[in-house]
Amino acid sequence: MSYKNFTIETDADGIALVTWDMPEKSMNVFTEEVMNEIDAIVDATVKDEAVKGVVFTSGKSTFSGGADLTMIRGMFSLLQGEQAADPDQAMQKLFDVAGRMTWLWRKVETNGKPWVAAINGTCMGGAFELSLSCHGRVASNAKSVKIALPEVKVGIFPGAGGTQRVPRLANTQDALQMMTTGQTLTPQRAKAMNLVHQVVEPDQLITAAKQMIKDGLKPVAPWDERGFKVPGGGIWTPAAAQLWPAAPAILRRETAGNYPGALAILKCVYEGLQLPFDTALKVEQRYFTQVLRSTEAFSMIRSLFISMQELGKGARRPAGIEKQKLTKIGVVGAGFMGASIAYVTAAAGIAVTLIDRDEEAAAKGKAVSEKLVADSVGKGRLSKEEGEKLLSLITPTADYATLSDVSLVIEAVFEDRQVKKDVTEKIETVLPEGAIFASNTSTLPITGLAENSKRPEQFIGVHFFSPVEKMMLTEVILGEKTGDKALAVALDYVGQIKKTPIVVNDTRGFYVNRCVFRYINEAYDMLIEGVPAAMIENAAKMAGMPVGPLSLNDEVAVDLSQKIMKASIADLGENSVKPEHMTLIDKMVNDLDRRGRKNGKGFYDYPAKPAKKSLWPGLKDFYPQKKAEDVDVGVLKQRLLVTIALEAARTIEEGIVTDPREADVGSILGFGFAPYTGGTLSYIDGMGVKTFVALCETLAASYGDHFQPTPLLKEMAEKGETFYGRFDPYRAEKKAA
Repeated sequence: MSYKNFTIETDADGIALVTWDMPEKSMNVFTEEVMNEIDAIVDATVKDEAVKGVVFTSGKSTFSGGADLTMIRGMFSLLQGEQAADPDQAMQKLFDVAGRMTWLWRKVETNGKPWVAAINGTCMGGAFELSLSCHGRVASNAKSVKIALPEVKVGIFPGAGGTQRVPRLANTQDALQMMTTGQTLTPQRAKAMNLVHQVVEPDQLITAAKQMIKDGLKPVAPWDERGFKVPGGGIWTPAAAQLWPAAPAILRRETAGNYPGALAILKCVYEGLQLPFDTALKVEQRYFTQVLRSTEAFSMIRSLFISMQELGKGARRPAGIEKQKLTKIGVVGAGFMGASIAYVTAAAGIAVTLIDRDEEAAAKGKAVSEKLVADSVGKGRLSKEEGEKLLSLITPTADYATLSDVSLVIEAVFEDRQVKKDVTEKIETVLPEGAIFASNTSTLPITGLAENSKRPEQFIGVHFFSPVEKMMLTEVILGEKTGDKALAVALDYVGQIKKTPIVVNDTRGFYVNRCVFRYINEAYDMLIEGVPAAMIENAAKMAGMPVGPLSLNDEVAVDLSQKIMKASIADLGENSVKPEHMTLIDKMVNDLDRRGRKNGKGFYDYPAKPAKKSLWPGLKDFYPQKKAEDVDVGVLKQRLLVTIALEAARTIEEGIVTDPREADVGSILGFGFAPYTGGTLSYIDGMGVKTFVALCETLAASYGDHFQPTPLLKEMAEKGETFYGRFDPYRAEKKAA
């Protein structure tokens, strides 16, 4: 029998090498067709008496990243469609779909012939759960090998046997840590945890896997043998009596109870380890079905799995323009941002000309990359040769003439209109006719900056976030005259450097910074009301934000907030900034020189390491303090999330953001908006627009008109609409179909 996605070669020893290599795909993923073929391969190899065992591997550079995007999307579409018509039937269908992979892997495990997984690259999610169902596991020691069960990061959990096999192989504490955090393991760490049997050189992978079978590998999982004991002795031991009471408390400290998938992992492991294996799998299947139906899982999978992949693959790229692979770009401005942009560009294999006012300043910019490379080499993330190659791609210079052969130039100079005007004019005297000009500005509108250009249709904004090497989001900003080619090239570049782009129209602060400063401004209001600073910060974390608004303000710099406020007043008038906010920040910056982390003092104090930062005690003397018992933490959480989501809704109403996927993904990647919500607009859709509008009106009555719902929100509430319904990003696809 022939297969579309697999080839089978049986050698003279009777070992069938099953190679997974999906045509026309860069990575193997699970689809309905793939699972049907695996099912058929199990039957065929069991039936074939010549086959003594099976080695399962990948024909690609990676093993598999897990489930297919379209399969996941289809499953949720099916659930949404059938839920309303027949809830019981929808639940049963979801339960069956959720268990398909579980019982197929169990079929592999109990087929009667030994299977060995030969792991040659990224092996995550359902792919690693398949590997765990094999009787032997051999991994290559290549740096590209990454092993993980990362499902919790997209709102679900390892529901194809992961929660049952991992704690039966590794000790319970390590198993819980791995699954509740989505931790990525090296092959060596996986072996130390007993999740992999051997780690070998890449060219020995298949040989070693076959040798396991030749050496008499038993086709029986440890838990299917009489007398099997869980590592550490199971649930009813003194060690477990210490672990299990603490585990939920630790999880709550880390997640504030916002992630049902993470809690389900604890339940599956605790209950499953007390049951026979097949019964434990059914328990896992029930919890998985329950979590799949949660708002959190739906929203997180949509934003952090489906939408992020679609945007990363160029969902907003204009049609009809040939994709461009950039080989050389220019970066003008070798300060921290420009230098970091040069680093991520060179890391993607693109040559960079890094320009500043003189050779010394440009060389100082390259030194940023030299330090980053040294750190990566020291930690084993790069080899010495790879580091040297990366650095060889960055050429520091003061000579603008070196831009004569670039296809893209990124201006990253000081945030000043006149400085940017002067640099634009210098660049355009040497820039090739077809090259694209991108400005890395965080606040200045692109349309205004493009007025300095002779070719505004080739002028675009590409806004990076700091630290550039860690932040995965890039805002691509369209000026009024920006053309499709500029957008296409910008998206091609962002794709090459492996960032996720969102495309936004021009406005002050664009999308992310508009939302960020709403978050920070709400904290100013709370301080002025007398809410203790610690309660503000803790409420933010309880709401799901990675850092509190005061901490975030210190990171972006308190004096930057002052500059932005002053610029707003100059451009938009006195009413654009609350006087109380201006007074607070003027006092912090002008009177107390508390500018944030950069000068070691802001809303927090930053002592020398290893001491940790702590809230500045002097804050409590600014305003009369409320007693903690008089402050409703639930309301604080609502205010912090609602003010951001409301600003996101405004950007949609104003036409700044046109695709709800970008609002959601941008809010999570840009500043960590409570990931369990799926992002700003999913937060609104998740509770229902009508409920959100009522919440806004309640908050407005107590805390100010900035909480008043917009006309669009009121209209949507009346019509019972959602953002993903009214601004359906797949409308064109549906029409074409």
